[in-house]
Amino acid sequence: MRGSSPVLSASKRERLGTRYSQRERELGRLPIVVYAKGAEPLSLSVDARETKRHINKGEKIYRMDLPGVFDKQMVLLKDVQFDYLGTEIVHADFARVSATDRVRTRVPIHLVGEAPGLKQAGAILMHPTNEVVVECVVTELPEFIEVSLNTLDVGHAITAGEITLPGKGMKMITDKHSILAQVIIQQEIVVGEATAAEGGPAEPEVITAKKVEGEEGAAAAPGDKKAAAPAKGAAPAAKDAKPAAGGDKKK
Repeated sequence: MRGSSPVLSASKRERLGTRYSQRERELGRLPIVVYAKGAEPLSLSVDARETKRHINKGEKIYRMDLPGVFDKQMVLLKDVQFDYLGTEIVHADFARVSATDRVRTRVPIHLVGEAPGLKQAGAILMHPTNEVVVECVVTELPEFIEVSLNTLDVGHAITAGEITLPGKGMKMITDKHSILAQVIIQQEIVVGEATAAEGGPAEPEVITAKKVEGEEGAAAAPGDKKAAAPAKGAAPAAKDAKPAAGGDKKK
């Protein structure tokens, strides 16, 4: 935690709802809600530009002034809501805390050092988790937690349970098996690759339509010496039959 926390000047929101929250944003204000144990939540607004700048820098603890209610009240940033694009902060939640309160919050992970495994060809660093949830006294809340990569080799991983927390009274809440960093060998996967036959490209197979046997008007293939078969059920022609011309005469 830094020696001095940023100070936010808040004002009450007289009207609530999506339409009125949008009007606050148009006026350069950021709608917020401040929670407290045993008290009703307060719907307030703060300077949008200043507050977003502190949030984007990773600030968690603030001092908040609300005329007629509290002065330099310590608050903890609990949640941030973004627009539909996920780029612009549109709302934030805070909780009133004291210097002796134990809180649970997310803390960013900073990877430092050089992993020996990255020197191997095709090796890449996987970083699936960039923050962890810890529990500690408000005044011991760190800005970030450093994780050294100096011993990370190929096929190995650093999990949440292996890192050393900066405060003695600090407790890791994130699952101890969660992977923070890992070095793997990248493999190329070729999908749908066709392998040609040895000796040149394969000849395409030509498929022709099969003629229906006995189809009317089907011409015989050139050079085909086979006689066309008679239609099914037709009487075979007489051998050496001649056309009748006034009757047959016996010799």
